Amino acid sequence: MTNLLNDGDKLATLRSEKEQLWECPDPFFLKDKIEGRNLLVICHAYNNFQKDPFDLIAPRVASIHVSVRINPFADLGKYLPILKIERFSSAQKIDRTDISKNTHVYPTPIWYLPTDRCYKNLGEKQYARVESLIQKNEIKFDFIHCHFTWSAGYAGARLKEKYGVPFVVTVHGYDIYSLPFKDREWREKIEYVLNTADHLITVSQSNLACIKKLNVSTPVTVIPNGFRSDLFYPCDTLECRRTLNLPQEKRIILTVGYFDPVKGHTYFIEAARGVIAKRKDVLFVIVGDGKLQTALENQIRSLGLEDYVLLAGGKSHNEIPIWMNACDLFVLPSLNEGNPTVMFEALGCGKPFVGTRVGGIPEIITSDTYGLLVEPADPESLAEKILLALDMEWDREAILAYADQFMWESIVKQIIDVYNLILR
Repeated sequence: MTNLLNDGDKLATLRSEKEQLWECPDPFFLKDKIEGRNLLVICHAYNNFQKDPFDLIAPRVASIHVSVRINPFADLGKYLPILKIERFSSAQKIDRTDISKNTHVYPTPIWYLPTDRCYKNLGEKQYARVESLIQKNEIKFDFIHCHFTWSAGYAGARLKEKYGVPFVVTVHGYDIYSLPFKDREWREKIEYVLNTADHLITVSQSNLACIKKLNVSTPVTVIPNGFRSDLFYPCDTLECRRTLNLPQEKRIILTVGYFDPVKGHTYFIEAARGVIAKRKDVLFVIVGDGKLQTALENQIRSLGLEDYVLLAGGKSHNEIPIWMNACDLFVLPSLNEGNPTVMFEALGCGKPFVGTRVGGIPEIITSDTYGLLVEPADPESLAEKILLALDMEWDREAILAYADQFMWESIVKQIIDVYNLILR
């Protein structure tokens, strides 16, 4: 990893190097069985962790066809902001930046309401829509990769049965630690998907433990999420703060995430009060937006933290690196997770991580060299760890060296190993 950048020339040089690393073919791929093959991807969004690995896979295959589940109800959010669902609109769910010429992305509209019964019926609806898409566009595919067991995974399972092609599903989080344990019907649906697949990828040992609780015989490979090394790398902290108009003299504690109860923002704000009681040279920054916006604003006011907690609003993925580099410490107070990409992105910027012992987080933050962990929903302990982390001397180079293994360039090689298995 390159040392911390101090001027614009070094920043431009490093960005150029990272872009070359992202774009240049690796000889590792040249002998893979995926060459000349056509891949069908079925997912719920095509951005971040559901897009980044396929940007690297695209040069090694003949074509990638991507069906993205879209709920047209969400597009009403732009006209009726009170619904607070625009985040799930087609414009927000599909990132067409730098898509290769052999990658074809199809928004696939499916009308449904956010109820359990409608969600249970969604798998069959998605299968029918994707099948119609295949016929209409005469899509040819040799294997299928789905993200999330439901409902994308169900569509993939049905398509495998119809077309007789290999099928892989990546199991991420709620689709394995929550859905199959809600009731018998959900369990049967998820087990059907998992047993129909030729191979399972899951992002954490925690998820693997959930799979083992089910009646599933399909082989599983644990492959964590990753980060884009051409976006997330160390930059000069003070320069980033000047760009964002953040105070230079404060210790900045950052969290990034959609405002949903499971992300634990209320505990982050409560922990901020505990930290501020001990030291005043801090600023807590929350990047995100969502349905809890008003509740969080009220909590900040009621605790008198207006001068210490900044709600910075939602930011595009390309903007997040500058916020990462502007902070001293990254905190993720989630109540549950699969394997959060923001954790890897923070490490990729050389930032120490403080987070909760949920999902795959303890499998990554395995040493105090990289970060500190607390139990979820415990703002007092979270405040103590933040205070401890602010006083620690962190070895940025050690963090960066550790993060190397989680670059998408490395993770994709493991995904292609799975493809090679199913394409034998």
